[in-house]
Parts: sequence; C-alpha cells; structure tokens
Amino acid sequence: SRGMSRRRRAVLHPDLKRARSLLAAAARVVVLTGAGVSAESGVPTFRGPGGLWKQFRPEELATPEAFARDPRLVWEWYGWRRELVAGCRPNPAHLAIARWMRAHSGVTLVTQNVDDLHERAADDPAVALTPLAAPLGDRFLKLHGSLFRSKCTRCAYAAEHREPVDASSADTLPRCPSCGALLRPDVVWFGEMLPPGATQAAFAAAARAQACLVVGTKGAVYPAGGVAHEAQRAGAPLIVVDPGETDYDAMADLKLAGAAGEIVPALLEG
Repeated sequence: SRGMSRRRRAVLHPDLKRARSLLAAAARVVVLTGAGVSAESGVPTFRGPGGLWKQFRPEELATPEAFARDPRLVWEWYGWRRELVAGCRPNPAHLAIARWMRAHSGVTLVTQNVDDLHERAADDPAVALTPLAAPLGDRFLKLHGSLFRSKCTRCAYAAEHREPVDASSADTLPRCPSCGALLRPDVVWFGEMLPPGATQAAFAAAARAQACLVVGTKGAVYPAGGVAHEAQRAGAPLIVVDPGETDYDAMADLKLAGAAGEIVPALLEG
C-alpha cells in the first residue's frame, strides 16, 4: 500500500538507526514542533504557498494593531481558521509523538502550533492504549497559544472557546462573560510576548535535555527557535526532521530529510 511504501522509504533513511540510538540513550528529551508537522494534516502554514486569506497576509491580521483597527475582520479570519482546523485530523507524526510521550516520562513537547492536533492525537483511542508513564499536562507546552481559546481584552478572563464565531458585525463578536468586554483569540500575535510560564518551562526543559528532536520548524521564529539552541548548549544532540532547509541544519547532529508523517513514526516506533 501507499502508506507502507512511505514507511519503508523512511526506514531506509541512512541516519535513522543512529537517531534512534541517540534518543534511546536519553532519559530527558525535548521535542520542538512547528507548522511543518501540521501541514501534512492540511493546516496551511503562515509562510509559503496558500498564505493569503482574501487579500490579506497573516502578518497583516495577526497583530494587536489589526485587532484594534478592525476586530470584526480579525475574528472572521480566526473563525475561518477554527473551522478549517476542526476538519483536520492528527497525522502519523502527531500520533507517534503522542504515543512516545505516553510511554516515556522524560519527554517534553514544546510546540509553536496554535492548532490542537497534538492534543487530539493524545486523546486518540488507539494512542490511549499505550500505558501512561507520567501525566502529560506539564510536559505539554504551547508557546504561541491556541486557536481554541479566547481571552478578555480588559480583565484576566481566559478560557477554552470552541463555539462558532459570528463575525457578521461588531455587535455579534464574542464578549467576556465576566466583564462584557470584547474577547480576542488567545494566541501570540506578531510583536507580542510569549506566555512567560510556558516559555520558562520550555527553556528549563531544554537546559535539562539529553536529546532534542526538532520536527517541522525552520527555526526562524524567536524566542521559540532558541529552545533547540538551549538544549544543544546543555550538551544534547540535535536531531532535525524536515523536508527542506532549516536554520538548524548547520548545527544539527543529524538531519533526517523527509516528511514528518514518514520519518517520525519510523524514528519513534521502528
């Protein structure tokens, strides 16, 4: 079958055996993921083809200034993205990472993705068959927030928010149940600080890591991109999985060139 031929191709990767042994020797591993791991599920990436919505680029909409200027337009875009992501499914890379995290208590996932595909992979019934070595909660770090959370523009309210967004007018936009002010997507926009708790936890995990696996991120966005540098400074070997060039290639101990959905299952479950 096509799936088997993809898996067989990944298994033949010359550096796969060495990558497996590096991960097997590490009690503590940081996995850093980016848009590339979700692109295979049909989630469009910020950069590259398909980066336009109507006539706007993401960089024109994902800013505090854009929201202040036209919250209806920004909410319309995020409502569309929610619907799109809700129709996507975790791919073999998400599922393999989730199973591996369940089986190994020392694995911390740091993701730049605002979709919920890693979480949905962890909840997959087939993945749940893998015995849980340690709770996933504090080993699951989202650096850029979530499409499926909202927070208040005035008070401290923030919560999961999966309801459809009515962006037909300013009056129908989501409002805070605590104070009545406008809600906004709980994501990190261009020019904003990353959530300090998750960021500190990510860099602390990187500083303790004995291996670092980077999947589907070019390393161009900081400070998230610095997680791999922190791990390498701590002496952790760096393994990069990506079909194209990344900013990590020159510093990587191993580069496994290929699609995450092919390489990651072969690496973690081979």
